[in-house]
Amino acid sequence: MNEAASNVVTIEGKEYDEASLAEDARYFIAQIRDLQTKQAQLRFQADQIQAALTAMTNSLIASVKPEDEVSGEA
Repeated sequence: MNEAASNVVTIEGKEYDEASLAEDARYFIAQIRDLQTKQAQLRFQADQIQAALTAMTNSLIASVKPEDEVSGEA
């Protein structure tokens, strides 16, 4: 027997079977899930951008240092 698992959502500490909710509530749940996914993707992208900015900034700093500082001579 293959039964579909019901999705239980918690709203303000109370559990609800998603299938038993009104259509508009299910729509809001779908919207919230989509927005949470997008938020996680944006955080991931922001981390990548920050790492790239740091690398580029460090490269710029290294490119303008006098040669003796780069080779370790003082």
